[in-house]
Amino acid sequence: MSSSLLFAFVVFAVVMFFTPGPNNIMLLSSGLTYGFRRTVPHIAGITVGFAFMVGAVGVGLGTIFLAYPVLQTILKYGGVAYLIYLAAIIAMAEPPSADKDEKAGRGPMTFWGAAMFQWINAKGWVMVIGTITAYAAIATFPWNIAIQVGLSLLLGTVSCTVWALFGTALRPILTSHLAIRIFNVAMAILLLASLYPVFMDA
Repeated sequence: MSSSLLFAFVVFAVVMFFTPGPNNIMLLSSGLTYGFRRTVPHIAGITVGFAFMVGAVGVGLGTIFLAYPVLQTILKYGGVAYLIYLAAIIAMAEPPSADKDEKAGRGPMTFWGAAMFQWINAKGWVMVIGTITAYAAIATFPWNIAIQVGLSLLLGTVSCTVWALFGTALRPILTSHLAIRIFNVAMAILLLASLYPVFMDA
């Protein structure tokens, strides 16, 4: 095992996991809007979904995208459309009310919704490709994939939890309807801004 390459991978993963991106922005908003407990399935979905994607691409699923580039295009623009939809939902989110949420069918993202979202998350694909290609030599196959998946689970859990707790910690501060609306609109704008790399790569 290359210890220097492993260290470099950990640094890369920490930077990518903890910096703002679609997942972290949505967790921040969900923590504020719904609280930490109700955001736990969202956290679990991101963590497990991303780690699964790393493992799947690492063991060969990535060759399908190389053979059929049109799939990458479909995922890219499908992801763009879904992120725009999510940004609109976040911008219009109001302070939580159990009765209103139930009647309107609103609530935090589910485990499966968050897990499936990873496949159309542009930042997620940057992380996966960087993980699988640049750091494949940290160990021999398949141990390199196992290490990458394990670290993704660990760092993903920590970073997602931190961002959700950060949002939850804002609840006592942002108590007015107007403050929450302004915050959610700001989060929606940041979410849309995260699409910039996608369009630059088009």
